[in-house]
Amino acid sequence: MDILTHFNYWAAIALATIGLYALVARHNMIKKLIGLSLFQTAVFLLFITIGKVTGGTAPILDSAYSLYSNPLPHVLILTAIVVSVSTLAVGLALAIAIKRDYGTVEEDEIHEADNDPGPGSA
Repeated sequence: MDILTHFNYWAAIALATIGLYALVARHNMIKKLIGLSLFQTAVFLLFITIGKVTGGTAPILDSAYSLYSNPLPHVLILTAIVVSVSTLAVGLALAIAIKRDYGTVEEDEIHEADNDPGPGSA
């Protein structure tokens, strides 16, 4: 089996691994959002790769064609891309609000600020 014939699968696995690592191991919220975006891109690539039929054509009925590609995975991915962009936009908006309120986007520093009783408390 030639590895290059399954390049899309290997790329999806690599992107998913990098994205998942960034989500779990990083404490910076912007880096976590980038990891989430990479992970979503890996899922998109995997679905599009699975939905492609070699030698298939668009599902337009014609007597010259007998093998068709299913358009459903591509339509679902278009919807998922819109949801992905919206999720990223909301995440960035929240990161901006957190940066404004806490002065940082690092999770450790935010937890310290929340646990700090502050001046005037007993």
